[in-house]
Amino acid sequence: MKLKKIIAAGAITLLATGTLAACTGEQTEAEQGEIDAFPTEWKDEITIDVFDGLANYMGIQEGWFGELVKKKFNMKLNIIAPNVAGGGDTLYNTRVSAGDLGDLIITDKGQKLDELVEGGLVVDASRFYPAMENVQRFDKAVDKLNDGKDGVYAFPGQVSSILPTEPSEGLEPTFGAYLRWDLYGQLGYPEINTLEDLLPILKDMQELQPTAPNGKQTYALSLFKDWDGNMMNNVKQPITYYGYDELGFALAKADGSDYQGLLDDDGEYYRVLKFYNEAYRMGLVDPESTTQNYDTLWSKFQNGQVLYSWWPWLGQAAYNTEDNMNAGTGFMLAPIKDQTIFSYGAEAYGGKQVIAIGSKAEDPERIAAFIDWLYSAEGTYANNSQTQGAAGPEGLTWELAADGQPQLTEFGQEVFLTGDATVPDEWGGGSYVKGTSTLNVSAVLPNDIDERTGLQYNYQFWPSYQALTQNELKADWSAHMGDATSTMEYLKANDQLLVAPGASYTVPTDDSQTEALRNQVKGVIVQYSWQATFAESEADFEKLWSELQETAEGLGYQDVLDVDLASAKAQNDARVAIAKEFAE
Repeated sequence: MKLKKIIAAGAITLLATGTLAACTGEQTEAEQGEIDAFPTEWKDEITIDVFDGLANYMGIQEGWFGELVKKKFNMKLNIIAPNVAGGGDTLYNTRVSAGDLGDLIITDKGQKLDELVEGGLVVDASRFYPAMENVQRFDKAVDKLNDGKDGVYAFPGQVSSILPTEPSEGLEPTFGAYLRWDLYGQLGYPEINTLEDLLPILKDMQELQPTAPNGKQTYALSLFKDWDGNMMNNVKQPITYYGYDELGFALAKADGSDYQGLLDDDGEYYRVLKFYNEAYRMGLVDPESTTQNYDTLWSKFQNGQVLYSWWPWLGQAAYNTEDNMNAGTGFMLAPIKDQTIFSYGAEAYGGKQVIAIGSKAEDPERIAAFIDWLYSAEGTYANNSQTQGAAGPEGLTWELAADGQPQLTEFGQEVFLTGDATVPDEWGGGSYVKGTSTLNVSAVLPNDIDERTGLQYNYQFWPSYQALTQNELKADWSAHMGDATSTMEYLKANDQLLVAPGASYTVPTDDSQTEALRNQVKGVIVQYSWQATFAESEADFEKLWSELQETAEGLGYQDVLDVDLASAKAQNDARVAIAKEFAE
């Protein structure tokens, strides 16, 4: 394969440069030779800077995951998170300009990765690759990611052996309208034909339970700004209920049947923005939405202060504890009749995020060993996000039963069924949830198969867990959803899931002019979107929308949109091609 050719070529180069190194008495990083195996222990403790474009936490990784990494690699992780530092690319650009993004880098493939390679900010890890036995299981994905480059500069996230035409998600989709099913039931399970039908239902739900158990006022909707980029991120979410995903300023349907610009008058972005404004004028939007962050929002969900969630990994993960579900309360998918929810197909060649070693790292070998561990079964169980079904470390949260099948330990049941537990001191102590990995990236898709058990890494698929979690909430939801046993089963049975084949498409790097225009326009889109959400009248909303269109157009919106639409269509071509490739 191509990687082996690159590594072999590198070895020849090393032989040639070795003579020069002998004369000078010095060796560069690239001249130190191949690594066939990593050390079994690391003597000196180090702390590495992890620049993580996905993380929602800033600081030293604490808790059981930090303790696990410390024991295995004698290494601490200092997380640097642009999401926490104000969002956007400001922190990224500042660190790139300084020539040191981080020792370990988690970012997007495509434009950002290309910039880092061209700028010499990431290491060619070819000499470590022979020792990376876990990563080597996904050689094709690594090869595809580094195609056209002269080395191994990055490793793909969310690699999988699942067909690209199958959903990458588990029992729940990535997106969906999740509402407090118990309150919805008390209203008599009213019909929901389309998105806008949710508004009067949410109003009735809020009136039904005006305060949470903690005495705080409830709101149907609570928003946050942390993840805003090309658009107001919260607006994008309901758009996915109709099969669209974003690509820059474009919205593209999963099957390639439609493409829109964000600022189209009759488009989905306008529709959802108007939905939010109507909700605000009905008194359904949390007034703290403009100032709170994701962590604050999570706490509100835990406390029962929010009645609607865009994602199962927010509403359900935060609120659906064992006690709540046994009492018949919790978040479940709403039956919107005209929905066709966007689903990411399993990425045969890895997802959008990549992992790389920074060029200024003092111990790149140890970081390479850590990356390789993330692709191991142990690393997959431990590192994957809890909201994606990460089972945690074997021996702590789960174990193998006598029949060789995985099952939750008593501690694991406390964690996953009640929402949290105190970790034993020998595992690091403290809250289990607060001690989970803050990297927020899955090297291996959580729904991939562990060869040892023959089951998914995701504990929610395990028969032992399914038997353990039958409760009043799920039983009532199933009874009103055609006896479906899971959300995915319901969506598939009702043809309400639209899978975008996992093509691992890389968006081309913006040229300097497009990048400059994009940076101007996206700030205006985000600013006006928030203002329009909180407009006091429909007339004010329409006025702000018109101003947004005019201002964005004057700053070059259409020029950038044309680029993004071309990329969206190229992405669809790649999806069609990979679906055909794996069907043959």
